[in-house]
Amino acid sequence: MSDWRPMRVADIPSVAAISDAVHGDYTEQAAVYANRLQLHPRGCWLLERDGKAIGYLISHPWEGTQPPALNQLIEKLPEPADHYYLHDLALLPDARGTGAAQVAIVIVQDQAEKIGARRIALTAVNGADAFWGRNGFTAMAAGGTYGGDSLAMERFL
Repeated sequence: MSDWRPMRVADIPSVAAISDAVHGDYTEQAAVYANRLQLHPRGCWLLERDGKAIGYLISHPWEGTQPPALNQLIEKLPEPADHYYLHDLALLPDARGTGAAQVAIVIVQDQAEKIGARRIALTAVNGADAFWGRNGFTAMAAGGTYGGDSLAMERFL
């Protein structure tokens, strides 16, 4: 059985290991995940199956047209924010195809609605834009801040 639960500080090493396994060149240092957890714990979740971490979700309020810089700490989140940012959803192969990603999207939508956001934004990398497109996200601009194969995408609520 898989289950999303709120992320804890003790989960950060597992989150970093999953990121390394899933994201390749787009992985971030553990300090970045700890930073997002500290700033917006309601947007940070861990997916477990039989007590083992198999995925994670990080999201938070944001503003402007540029996503947070890759692998950089954020000093503070904007107040008020003009949208909600899905910073990262990473699932190990065992978690894919289980419906866990759709549950994560519902979690993000719920968090966005709680802050009054009318839009969720993300940056798709490594060809994930097809997945996000199937889940209601559309391209905002060709290319992305994270490199030539990244794509800024959004979904209105």
